[in-house]
Amino acid sequence: MAKEAIIYADESENRGKYFSNFFGGALVLSTDLATVVGQLNTAKDELNLHKEIKWSRVTKNYLDKYKAMMDVFFDLIMAGQIKVRIMFTANRHVPQGLTAEQHYNKYFLLYYQFLKHAFGLQYAAPRGEPIRCRFYLDDLPHTRERSAQFKGFLMGLQRTSALRGRVIVDPEQITEIDSHEHVILQCVDVVLGAVHFRLNDKHKVKSPGKRIRGKRTIAKHKLYKHINARIRAIYPYFNVGITTGGGRGVDRWKHPYRHWLFVPEKHEYDGSYEKP
Repeated sequence: MAKEAIIYADESENRGKYFSNFFGGALVLSTDLATVVGQLNTAKDELNLHKEIKWSRVTKNYLDKYKAMMDVFFDLIMAGQIKVRIMFTANRHVPQGLTAEQHYNKYFLLYYQFLKHAFGLQYAAPRGEPIRCRFYLDDLPHTRERSAQFKGFLMGLQRTSALRGRVIVDPEQITEIDSHEHVILQCVDVVLGAVHFRLNDKHKVKSPGKRIRGKRTIAKHKLYKHINARIRAIYPYFNVGITTGGGRGVDRWKHPYRHWLFVPEKHEYDGSYEKP
């Protein structure tokens, strides 16, 4: 029987001050799914986090609970039961030569690249037996027709040269889901939000007329630093704003956590988007 992987995927704000086009995902093997979901839901219950966990809901009053929830999530990552990938672009890399159609479909083109490459699926089954993939996508923010077209592209992954004979994708296994019902996707939202927050310097934001940062901003910054510390427990020299090192070959499958700074093949550098 083929190994089965469930990939939960989400996207964050489209455009940031310095970095944009954020995509995040978590991969769990079907053999680990019940254990992972059970531990995360148990932690939510014990922490009295009865509402959906979301980066936008982080406050001073909930900070310690969110830290504890992220500890459970990263314990599962370090145990090899969850693989997490984050992808984003830098505004300083300005794409060149794109057609009008490519500009129009930029969101889906990037999403496709993320799902095709970020987890290293071609290395998931080295003995030649293909891995069966289920894609659980947070509700796509586009029309039904464009979303259906994107799902068709995902179906075609198994026919690409890199994944032919290595991946199986069934049409009924590409599903849009409500994150409220899926605790793994909720945890991805928190990590993705934290990365977007830090890379775009939102930890420095002050309300108009104020000399100090607001309590919510301070709480989010503390949660980001807690998440970053958990990542650095895996990679001591981790840099949040660049592609994680050692990403050649099978490492893209084996690594528990990775970032991918997607750089267009044809681009020009715009220094006005560099941080001061």
